[in-house]
Amino acid sequence: MALSASDKPLIGLTTYLERAQTGVWDVQAAFLPKVYFEAVTRAGGIAVLLPPQPVDALTASRVLDSLDGLIITGGKDVDPGRYGQERHPTTDDPRTDRDAWEEALLTAAITRKLPFLGICRGLQVLNVALGGTLHQHLPDVIGSTRYNAGYGKFSENEVEVHAGTRTGDLLGAAPALPVHSYHHQAVDEIAEGLVVSARSDDGIVQAVEVDGVPFGVAVQWHPEENADDLRLFAGLVAAAREYRSFPEPVEGTTP
Repeated sequence: MALSASDKPLIGLTTYLERAQTGVWDVQAAFLPKVYFEAVTRAGGIAVLLPPQPVDALTASRVLDSLDGLIITGGKDVDPGRYGQERHPTTDDPRTDRDAWEEALLTAAITRKLPFLGICRGLQVLNVALGGTLHQHLPDVIGSTRYNAGYGKFSENEVEVHAGTRTGDLLGAAPALPVHSYHHQAVDEIAEGLVVSARSDDGIVQAVEVDGVPFGVAVQWHPEENADDLRLFAGLVAAAREYRSFPEPVEGTTP
């Protein structure tokens, strides 16, 4: 039996803030590719878009008061200044507003144990927010562009998903799970409190999860690009539905 709207959890998805053209307009705009929020709705959730905006701890908490789950989506590179490095020539110009917005949401989500999924940039934001660092340009590290073909074309790679992890529970402990990649950066030093749950054969971290959080998963690949495999989104929606029924009490949240 199909769920009624009242039974579906609200899932917030962060968005881009970029210059966009439509008709006669050429303006800064918040947007998100349809495949992200379509995956949420197909998995049984209700998608709510969260554009970058001025943020502090109370604002982030107020936003999460209204949500049952959170997705930190893909996009431009994290500002390397946030992890104490100078900008590599290939690193995108910083989107400091989006960095601050997503870090505040993630920090608040971890505090209240609200279920969340990080995708590509979302994994990198999570690692940096918790004190880790990034490889700014993977071809300098692995000697190839296997994870970023460029020109909007996703690369196909295989990752090993580790048994005994939340990611493994969702996807199976697969030695060679095929995924869609589009990134030139990745985790370098892993932040304290994160558990690696998948790697590729060159050692690059492909998934992590937050220790002690019921559902805090982030993957380096783009699961939204595989319309036939909704397991990560279904897992988030299921966790969000459970959270909605039994939310964690958090000191300092808004009534």
